[in-house]
Amino acid sequence: MTNYANNSCNCSNEKCGQDTCIEETRSSDNKEKKNVLNNIKHVIAVMSGKGGVGKSTVTALLASSLYQKGYKVGILDADITGPSIPKLFGIKEMPQGTEFGLLPVKSKKGIEIMSINLLLPHEDDPVIWRGPIISGVIKQFWEEVIWGDLDFLLVDLPPGTGDAPLTVLQSLPLKGVIIVTSPQDLANMVVRKAINMATKMNIPILGLVENMSYIECPECNKRIYPFGKGKIQEMSEEFKLPLLGVLPLQLSLSLKGDEGKIEEFPVEDFLKTDLLLLQL
Repeated sequence: MTNYANNSCNCSNEKCGQDTCIEETRSSDNKEKKNVLNNIKHVIAVMSGKGGVGKSTVTALLASSLYQKGYKVGILDADITGPSIPKLFGIKEMPQGTEFGLLPVKSKKGIEIMSINLLLPHEDDPVIWRGPIISGVIKQFWEEVIWGDLDFLLVDLPPGTGDAPLTVLQSLPLKGVIIVTSPQDLANMVVRKAINMATKMNIPILGLVENMSYIECPECNKRIYPFGKGKIQEMSEEFKLPLLGVLPLQLSLSLKGDEGKIEEFPVEDFLKTDLLLLQL
């Protein structure tokens, strides 16, 4: 992989001196070059303030929902050190290379996927790289993968507001981001950081998703809130952001993911992808 070196920050803060800075403008000069073989209509990042909220699962479910509606969909797994997209889709094949670039691997139903885990000898091999190298690989997945014609490319970001999310938000032509959280107050506090990051970088926020929100009793259909009742509705109203879905803690969803059959989960019962489409 190419070792990309970041240039000095160009932001207005003369005391900054960081390699990358949230204040750096997202002008066309900052965008990475586009592969001439690719025609991608909408690039959307899925992000979270912290790990463990099910962001990759939500990315996979959104991709499945969009595909079921007849759209051509791809997933760029930008979570380089914690890639889980191939596992969710049951994919183990290594991408094929051509003289023009790498070909993404297709899921069982036809979703195009590129992940670092598809390039490793074993799926449990660790990726022990520093930030600039990780950022460089993400750029390569954008520039050197032959995605072809896609209606949607979903970018599964690593958690937080560090180098990798910053690379995507600065470098890719995003139509917007979707932010995933869970009901705990801690998660809600941290997700505000993600909201503020996107806002400061002038990236449209397309909506919020709360995962692991409740358990539904199979006998009485009563909802139980193991982490306390979430404040996602209040957050949606506070920031004036669409609420795209509330996902339960559900054994069937966990099993589908573990078995690599995430595409079989009835996502339309929980995610409002029509509401997402209205904004694009």
